[in-house]
Amino acid sequence: MNTAIRISMRNVEDLQSCAVFARDRINPYLFNYALSVALLHRKDTHDLDLPTIIEVFPDKYVDSKVFSQIREEATVVPEGMRMPIVIPKDYTASDLDEEHRLWYFREDIGVNLHHWHWHLVYPFDASNRAIVDKDRRGELFYYMHQQLVARYNFERFSNRLQRVKRLNNLREPISEGYFPKLDSLVASRAWPGRVDSSVLKDLNREADQIKQDVADLERWIDRIYEAIHQGFVVDESGNRIPLDEQNGIDHLGNIIESSILSPNRQLYGDMHNMGHVFISYAHDPDHRHLESFGVMGDVATAMRDPVFYRWHSYIDDIFQEHKNKLPPYTRSQLTFDGISITGITVQPEDGQPNTFQTFWQQSDVDLSRGMDFVPRGNVFARLIATDDVLVMG
Repeated sequence: MNTAIRISMRNVEDLQSCAVFARDRINPYLFNYALSVALLHRKDTHDLDLPTIIEVFPDKYVDSKVFSQIREEATVVPEGMRMPIVIPKDYTASDLDEEHRLWYFREDIGVNLHHWHWHLVYPFDASNRAIVDKDRRGELFYYMHQQLVARYNFERFSNRLQRVKRLNNLREPISEGYFPKLDSLVASRAWPGRVDSSVLKDLNREADQIKQDVADLERWIDRIYEAIHQGFVVDESGNRIPLDEQNGIDHLGNIIESSILSPNRQLYGDMHNMGHVFISYAHDPDHRHLESFGVMGDVATAMRDPVFYRWHSYIDDIFQEHKNKLPPYTRSQLTFDGISITGITVQPEDGQPNTFQTFWQQSDVDLSRGMDFVPRGNVFARLIATDDVLVMG
């Protein structure tokens, strides 16, 4: 609703007035999300560079212990003499947890910013069809997340770990716990963690208007598999929509990540999104402890959690089930007359060809816009993150 209002503003001046009015009257996270989606989808603002979310809400990415140091630096040290505050790496767990070997990938700010931005470009919760209805949207939902899981498995193999295990049994305890060590500056509370061997339970959170059973999620999954095996989905009017080679995966993607593009939300439900919700409330499904959702409930933080990759590995398998039902490619689809490939190589300016290098890189980020202290001026945090030289052959 909020996004739809801003999309409908007649010009940039009206949009700006609407934003100024709403800024101090709604939740800051909601305001940022709605304004970002509107700016990306209006013809007169879509080419603007949005401020990266880490500068606006650093609490979603930065160790909570750092903020007191940043406030002190901003209060005591004059601007121009301030030194960047080094953000510690490897701070959420110890090596007793073998999944912690992948902390550098899961908690990488760049990959989490990518996930946040992708869901701004392809939102699933907008009521305006023009915002949601993008070319091959459902297929791209599958492709982007499949590529993330593929790279994650690549990193697992590099760390002597097996391929990520699918979360295909919703009644089985989730062996991996996760404690993000993040504080919400908006709510003035810590992001809740999830203990090892947590079990998904029926949700009954009246304050959040969420009442859903695990059995509902299982029923939606069964119906999606049934549609794949039958070769068609049924829309709200009872018409059959074939899951064919041309558009089948797009229809399937719009069902699994449900939006207004789903042909039948009543029948096929909201599998992907509600899976995230169930996991994000595993620590407090009935709100008895008055806890909020965990990192799986926010696209800006979900990739930090090991279970994100288990859930999406299962979703990938559902898409693969559909792909296995399709006829094989024909020779004409795979060949190009007059063109033959004799070899593939990539040669960097320096170094060996066909190599893949991952290394640490420092970068400074101005966090002053995301802090609540009075003194102004730039306050930089120094992040140490991974980067790649991707040279494949």
